[in-house]
Amino acid sequence: MNVVILGSGKGSNAEAIMKAAANQQLGSTEVVGILSDIEDSMILELARNYNIHAQFLNPGCKSSTITPHDEEVWIETILLYKPDLIVLAGFMRILQSKFLSAFKNKIINLHPSLLPSFQGLNSIERAFDKKVKITGCTVHWVSEIIDDGEIIAQAPVRIMNGDTLELVKQKVHAAEHMLLPWVIRDIADGVIPFAE
Repeated sequence: MNVVILGSGKGSNAEAIMKAAANQQLGSTEVVGILSDIEDSMILELARNYNIHAQFLNPGCKSSTITPHDEEVWIETILLYKPDLIVLAGFMRILQSKFLSAFKNKIINLHPSLLPSFQGLNSIERAFDKKVKITGCTVHWVSEIIDDGEIIAQAPVRIMNGDTLELVKQKVHAAEHMLLPWVIRDIADGVIPFAE
């Protein structure tokens, strides 16, 4: 199963996937490319460290979307990788219907909350501020509504009374680093079916 990862930042979740693949823990999965909308993002450097093709693609604007012209370039470029699955790992752009149609039922996203709670940005901070006792992370199929696609798997994280926000972030990220590779492996192995 060919996997393309899209990311915008440090790439810690992408690294968890690459590490699992290097250790033969992802079944038939091969990470064939990592693409970023940020030219100097750490995720591209990490990809090169694992000898995975890394590429910056211009989003064309500073807003949360990709311009229609650049979206065409993104679609054409990603198609060259022949992906079976596209993984959004810290990708901070909203994908439009044309992109979603081009890769229908092939895109998963990792979100740092137990959806449907705390959709959108700053999920960990909002959960912490609300004083919830259990938060976590979710992997879901991507739909046209942000953080609203069919849930594939979730991992709970308990927030203890003495936890700081930084500690909760560390705990959620640790859960993400376990959950996302597991989901990819199970999709590759056919345990988790592709979305209909």
